[in-house]
Amino acid sequence: MTTMTSRVRRLPVVLAALALLVAGLTVAQLQSSSASTGGLSAYVPPVKHVFVVNIENKGFDSTWGSASAAPYLSQTLRSQGVLLNTYYGTAHNSQPNYVAQISGQGPNEQMQGDCQVYSQFAGTGTAAPGQAVGNGCVFPASVPNLTDQLQSHQLTWRGYMEDMGTPCRHPALNTQDPTQKAKPGDQYAVRHDPFMYFAAVTGSPTCAQHVVDLSQLSSDLASTSTTRNLTYITPNLCHDGHDAPCVDGQPGGLTSVDAWMKVWIPKILASPAYKTDGMLVITADESDGPQTDATACCGEGPGPNTPLPGISGLGGGRVGALVLSRYVRPGTWSTTSYNHYSLLASIEDIFRLPYLGYAASPGLNRFGLDVYNGGWTTP
Repeated sequence: MTTMTSRVRRLPVVLAALALLVAGLTVAQLQSSSASTGGLSAYVPPVKHVFVVNIENKGFDSTWGSASAAPYLSQTLRSQGVLLNTYYGTAHNSQPNYVAQISGQGPNEQMQGDCQVYSQFAGTGTAAPGQAVGNGCVFPASVPNLTDQLQSHQLTWRGYMEDMGTPCRHPALNTQDPTQKAKPGDQYAVRHDPFMYFAAVTGSPTCAQHVVDLSQLSSDLASTSTTRNLTYITPNLCHDGHDAPCVDGQPGGLTSVDAWMKVWIPKILASPAYKTDGMLVITADESDGPQTDATACCGEGPGPNTPLPGISGLGGGRVGALVLSRYVRPGTWSTTSYNHYSLLASIEDIFRLPYLGYAASPGLNRFGLDVYNGGWTTP
């Protein structure tokens, strides 16, 4: 039986949906109006724990198509959530896509080259919206990122990096990155760990408590109190699908992605935090490559540090994203255009944070009723 309290709690969602249908408003228009009036609660559910998992270099059709080599991901998990059919990466190669997800910073030449040298960013100024102008990989502490925002609002976060071993592991500044190729027993890639590109994180005495090996995830998921508000997970170079075959003899590609997902995703879905108020986003950093897919969405350009398309094109290609939560309806989809900047903005919406970098772009779509389509009552 539906109680009167449940009806009242659901009323803002119902009214927002009716307004969208009757008035013919776009998701972006509804969000802009709601955000400007402080009415985010009209369409953003009471998520308190966000989980993000990235796989590597996989276009939409490869991952989500009927011939996908990852049936657990593309069929079993897909049937439990909402698939974002037109979700895009924001650059080629990998590194700038991860950085985009936590800072809204666009790529520069060294980032487009995957930061072969762990170089200090040399800045010359700033440009709208919130872009650090210059070249290099490790941004100074003056360039904000999502972890700064979370901590300033007494929210918690942790990055879990498979094969990282030593917490907060990264090369010495301005030296060659030795993790560009996998080694037996060590398939960690710094370029897939965005936190290591912000001096505010690497220079903090708490870095080793915030960016840790994946092996710590199981114990952290055991209770809501030990599960961070943001849990950001990067598999190693084999299990994220980057390598095929892998240095240790595993097949790699989507086959190894699927095997990894079967182990780790059920742990997330069974965790108290996820079941109470969690949201899991699974996506890819970029599509198969600039030669095959350099498409973009959402009106972005290459940014102030990449005046020519060069190797990046205008974006990272169509990759798709899957969102699972008690607040979404299983087996559904959205055709609204999103990208990694949209993901950052949507996480900032959830935690009531201001938008960073390109997440503040006018008209950028953020997750709305097309994603949070399950209806809900406050836990």
